[in-house]
Amino acid sequence: MVDRDDPWLARDKLYHVLFCLSLTLLFSRLASLAPRPSLLRRRSLLVGSVASLLAGAAKEAADHLGVFPSDGASAKDALADVLGVLIAASALSLCRRRSSTRPAPEPGQHGVESMV
Repeated sequence: MVDRDDPWLARDKLYHVLFCLSLTLLFSRLASLAPRPSLLRRRSLLVGSVASLLAGAAKEAADHLGVFPSDGASAKDALADVLGVLIAASALSLCRRRSSTRPAPEPGQHGVESMV
């Protein structure tokens, strides 16, 4: 890790949060589309989170090696990546919890309330 001026509230940190948040949502969704109920499908949130963290770690490694024009790897960037994954995982967990507690419509009903 490079010792440099690396403020917590920088545009770069926002990009890291948004990048890992988006990747977590994307990879989790892709894993949930696996055919048949499979381990991949049941663990889609974990798969999305790990894949996103690996992508963030790869980016930091590339920064450290000088592959991208940046000031190098940063622990703060890595923490911003983790924050993005945590936000996405929390949102997905909340959505799943809400959808699992919602009663299923009865046969013949199409989720439309009767006005009569």
